[in-house]
Amino acid sequence: MMLKFINTKVFLNSVRYKSFQKGGITEGYWNKVRNNEITLDKTQLKVVDTLEELREKLKTYVVVKPSIFSKFFETKKEKPSKGIYLYGSVGCGKTMLMDLFYELCPLEKKKRTHFNSFMLDIHSRIHTYKKQTLQQTTPGKKNLNYDPIGPVARSICDDTWLLCLDEFQVTDIGDAMILKRLFTAIFENGTILFATSNRAPDDLYKNGLQRSNFLPFISILKEYCLPMWLDSGVDYRTKFSGSKNRFFVASESNAKRELDEAFKILASLENDIVRPKTLTIKNRNVKLQKTCGRVADCTFPELCDRPLGAIDYLMICQVFDVIIIRDIPMMTRKQKSQARRFITLIDTLYDNKVRVLCSAEVPLKKLFLPAVTHPVLYEDENRALMDDLNITKGSENAEASLFSGEEEVFAFDRTVSRLTEMQTEEYWKLRSNS
Repeated sequence: MMLKFINTKVFLNSVRYKSFQKGGITEGYWNKVRNNEITLDKTQLKVVDTLEELREKLKTYVVVKPSIFSKFFETKKEKPSKGIYLYGSVGCGKTMLMDLFYELCPLEKKKRTHFNSFMLDIHSRIHTYKKQTLQQTTPGKKNLNYDPIGPVARSICDDTWLLCLDEFQVTDIGDAMILKRLFTAIFENGTILFATSNRAPDDLYKNGLQRSNFLPFISILKEYCLPMWLDSGVDYRTKFSGSKNRFFVASESNAKRELDEAFKILASLENDIVRPKTLTIKNRNVKLQKTCGRVADCTFPELCDRPLGAIDYLMICQVFDVIIIRDIPMMTRKQKSQARRFITLIDTLYDNKVRVLCSAEVPLKKLFLPAVTHPVLYEDENRALMDDLNITKGSENAEASLFSGEEEVFAFDRTVSRLTEMQTEEYWKLRSNS
């Protein structure tokens, strides 16, 4: 027996013991330990116990939709079980625990996705509903009071009783302004949220533009989700990094030759020729200069200097299994737009288990150096945006993370951690098994 309990009677009546009998979260966790997939971590075990309790409650959970009569007769609506907001440092096992819970959760109506992908879907649905409403509106009359958030939330809840969102982060003002209304409607429709994040709830959208309008969402989040801190002090992605090199530093190797050889081998396995490929995304053309089948050989400027976003990177993930990223520069806050795109790119590639080979100017841990100690608020790019938003120098909004690059500094630790894991043999096997 791997666990020791002082009181046998307490053990026999514990949730942990019952889960061993029923094939629950705890057994799933211990199976991973036994199979050497993970290392036993006491801080993770505490979270596992909470997830086990939630799983037990969800076995009999049914979302009851309000009826016509509920509008006329007051009935006490039973509040659903609290979801989980799991936060902690990079590589501590948050995503692994979410995936384990999702796999073993008995609910059929469940969805697991990355937060960026979720918000892309939300904005797409909002656009569709607005378009449909305009088409149904009587010519000459405008429905100025129409709010698509309610119908969008209901459409999600119809087929999603458990929503698992990985890497919950708020950096976009467009997302920030709709989250309270969106999740209030989602929670009121009975959907339970399990989110992972590097940020504590109170630190979400920290120093963000017009953050005061975002703060009510934090209260809603804490009302419907139990915040849990997971931090073992170990970045397991770094700990299990593989011996095969898939990240080449220009000063330490002939990176160009190594990647040329890698592309040659990968291309030989494809039933295609080396050629450019154009992807059509939302009526825009994104051209990649060098591809072969499901392999793309790209440069950093090609992927991050152009105004690409999560929806573009998601399409790239759907088309290609392997991405080569050449000539990654060392970035400072002066390149925060490129850094932001690179962070989004790696998050999307990681979430879709796309294999990655890279070459860079400097070692992985030195890719992003916040070398500029003073705020870079008044460069041309920021000055133009501040003028558009009527933000003056020295005001509270002028110190927002949108301009300072603070959010990129925080998020880059996750990027480095994920890139480290993406070099491992275990990660490369994931795409072929999916």
